[in-house]
Amino acid sequence: MKKVELVFRTIGERTSDIALEFALKNIKPDKVHIIEDIKPFAKAMEYILNIEYEGDFIVFMDADCLIMENMREFLDKNEEAYIDCFVMDKFRGIIHTGIHITRRDVVEEMKQIKIPEEDLKYILRPESRLRNIALEKLGEKKIFKRFRIFHDFFQYYEDIYVKYALRELRSRTEHRKLKLEHCMSNWHNEDLDYVIARQAVKYTRNSISFNAPATEIGIYIENLPQIAKEQLTSLKIKEKPKLELQEVLDLRVAYNTLGSIENDEKIFCIGLSRTGTKSLTVALYILGYNIIHYPSDKATFDELSSGNFSLSVLKDYDGISDITVSPYYAQLDKLFPNSKFILTMRDKEAWLTSFERHWSDRDPFEDPTQTETYMKVRRLLRASVYGTYKFNRERMSYVFDLHTKNVLDYFKDKPGKLLVLNIFEEGVWKKLCNFLNRPVISSLFPDVKTNEQLFEII
Repeated sequence: MKKVELVFRTIGERTSDIALEFALKNIKPDKVHIIEDIKPFAKAMEYILNIEYEGDFIVFMDADCLIMENMREFLDKNEEAYIDCFVMDKFRGIIHTGIHITRRDVVEEMKQIKIPEEDLKYILRPESRLRNIALEKLGEKKIFKRFRIFHDFFQYYEDIYVKYALRELRSRTEHRKLKLEHCMSNWHNEDLDYVIARQAVKYTRNSISFNAPATEIGIYIENLPQIAKEQLTSLKIKEKPKLELQEVLDLRVAYNTLGSIENDEKIFCIGLSRTGTKSLTVALYILGYNIIHYPSDKATFDELSSGNFSLSVLKDYDGISDITVSPYYAQLDKLFPNSKFILTMRDKEAWLTSFERHWSDRDPFEDPTQTETYMKVRRLLRASVYGTYKFNRERMSYVFDLHTKNVLDYFKDKPGKLLVLNIFEEGVWKKLCNFLNRPVISSLFPDVKTNEQLFEII
């Protein structure tokens, strides 16, 4: 068995006592560290990183999370350096936040990192900033896994206000803003939680300009608890009473009636690389879907190379994009019969030019920036999709035409299953939203070209 430590962080959230009770039951930690009422979060991180850890893994957990399933069995088997947990969030649906499973060597590396005082990424997300740098230095990547965890249900109004003031500050890129706006469009005014969150977003937009310096943003964040009190007083809103356990149990029953989080209603983006699969992944994220782009973990490699297309990664994600699934749409359609498929397209000559450039610095055998498993996945998928390890213009042109023809032929008698999408044309949002029965977004479609851009948004 692994030795697991729990770092439980609370600023007096309404769920604190019950969240800790559930955590002790479902994590069964060997040691517990309670970080209580240290604000802002950057100061709490300084305290957390001064702890001398002894466990194999440390679970960092916020008191706004309610763990509703046994995690210990997974923790004892896990070897990954870092796992971000997908949770059910009241305001934003399925997101990754609140609970982070971190191997001790990553934490020790985080302790060595010195951050400049005006680093805005650190000011907005101190833990995430330190961890991402540590993972990069160690050559490790983050993994995502879905658990039955409730996040931001039952919180005090003051805490909701502070959270969504922060959420606005963290959503000041084009795509993050779209994500927030899409979530807000689903908030109904009958629930005072949503009213307060919306007010916090509005107040922050009016108070802090988009080009405000990092120091001004830092001061605003430090003052948020007091601002929240003042705003709620001006709105004449009375705070919630103490949380009762029965409220949590009632929520658990309600969500249990929805069935398992594992289902066969997946989305597969089966376009070839460089046809806009990263942009589509971000667009789907904005619409509330967690799609993994080009999974390259060992389990996925083992499954694909042995002809197992059920793909265990789909237990944690709503779908997959890029050539991990491009050749296997027929098998995936049978395994997940209620799924939808999206074939991204673009002008073939433009694609060939972009694709040649894309492969020019991605050797199939020698790439010091990637792991051995990643390179195995690269070679497997190049052979499966393109029939070659190296770029050949004539071959790629043939594959482009053949893939398009085969996909269209397969789905021609399956109405409603396939969307052919050229993200470089007008009306892309309308086509995508209509296909998925979602309200149409009226803005520019995401333009994401690199993995760095993709990971920063998702």
